[in-house]
Amino acid sequence: MEQKVTSTLSLLNEQLQRRILILDGAMGTMIQRYHLTEEDYRGERFKDWEHLVKGNNDLLSITRPDIIETIHREYLEAGSDIIETNTFSGTTIAMADYGMEALVYELNYESAKIAKKVCEEYTAKNPEKPRFVAGAIGPTNRTASLSPDVNDPGYRAITFEDLRVAYKQQAEALLDGGADILLVETIFDTLNAKAALFAIDEIAEERNIRIPIMVSGTITDASGRTLSGQTAGAFLISVSHLDLLSVGFNCALGAKQLTPYLQEVSENSNFYISAYPNAGLPNAFGQYDETADEMAAQVKEYLDKKLINIIGGCCGTTPEHIKAIAELAKEYEPRRIINQQNDL
Repeated sequence: MEQKVTSTLSLLNEQLQRRILILDGAMGTMIQRYHLTEEDYRGERFKDWEHLVKGNNDLLSITRPDIIETIHREYLEAGSDIIETNTFSGTTIAMADYGMEALVYELNYESAKIAKKVCEEYTAKNPEKPRFVAGAIGPTNRTASLSPDVNDPGYRAITFEDLRVAYKQQAEALLDGGADILLVETIFDTLNAKAALFAIDEIAEERNIRIPIMVSGTITDASGRTLSGQTAGAFLISVSHLDLLSVGFNCALGAKQLTPYLQEVSENSNFYISAYPNAGLPNAFGQYDETADEMAAQVKEYLDKKLINIIGGCCGTTPEHIKAIAELAKEYEPRRIINQQNDL
């Protein structure tokens, strides 16, 4: 395991120094295109499950792996170098909504296996363009820094230890299933992320390996802060104690709105910088109207300013968006790091 992870990290560094890597786009957006029913989500195995499960997209890695594999393939065809696993809600904390806490290891393991299978196929076709699996670790639906009760500001619905245990279980399953990278993403509360990073660091020590880690925060609105109140600069400082592969932002904002925050972290970090914004801002119906060409035109500013090393898409993005961005990124050199921290 140690040799495998070490060689992956070396290969990632080699590729990132040569070119801008392309992350995939939204999983939920693509799943919505299938108009799945409650029965689709349940499959035969969970047909008598006592809770409603429609909307539990992670479960589809078990009940409809064909759909998840097809979506991964579409993003790889579009030019993605890094594919995220279908595990955004793959913790016991999030799965408690469906009474499926006991399935967490299986969900993450199978999701990583599906992504690894297709990535290995595409790498074999073109070894000059290796593909990588990023184990997606979402923020959970609890926050360690804020109270959910306005009448009791000191109350917390989750503890750091609860989060650490849940994240560690998820991360171990993702690595066992074949994830090359662990992606702690959509961070609205940096304390949650710290629990995830602590857990990953524990795994690295226990297994005597170095794990490539991507960290991606979320600026929630025009205030330029995360939900828990941190500016982009404060967020960067809070996660810079680890030797990360990359740091950046995703979700909540479109590409244009995200630019100043990417610029701040790009100018103050020796990590690689990642970005995967939404396809604009949602309309009155919660849908995203920004076309692939419109989004690519905004991403061009990142490239012109040399702000990023990894680029993809979040809510509302499709293989069409990723293809347009990938074609554009081919024409640009990646952001350069003055003092490279990640070399072995």
